[in-house]
Amino acid sequence: MKTLFSTIVMVVLTVGIHAQSRLENAKKTASENKELILLNFSGSDWCIPCIKLHKNIIETDEFKQLESDHVIVYINADFPRNKKNQLSAELKKENASLADEYNKKGLFPYTLLLNEEGKVLKSWEGLPSENALAFSKEIREIREKSK
Repeated sequence: MKTLFSTIVMVVLTVGIHAQSRLENAKKTASENKELILLNFSGSDWCIPCIKLHKNIIETDEFKQLESDHVIVYINADFPRNKKNQLSAELKKENASLADEYNKKGLFPYTLLLNEEGKVLKSWEGLPSENALAFSKEIREIREKSK
């Protein structure tokens, strides 16, 4: 009986600890490398502005260079609706936890630039009006100011 109880407690604790692992890992990496965290809430298979954001900004070389240059750590909190695109239960729970903390209004797309402690420095509601180059440049400028 003690073994069963111990096992249940360990599982609950492990799930609870893992629920914020991407954000916690991002905070650690950002702190070590003097980076910012870009957290994007999207509906990858139903939200047209989200799909455009990913295609026109996040999947571009200019944006990817932000990660390569250690300017940002990128986290995508995705909320797909189609059955074939469903995430693991663990990832769904983590994304819901991120939304509870950072996206209480349930906006899509919603993009946040955070410091290494998770404090919001800038937010974009909906599809940013900038192109990938201007979006990336703005992030670089915010990083320089926050040093």
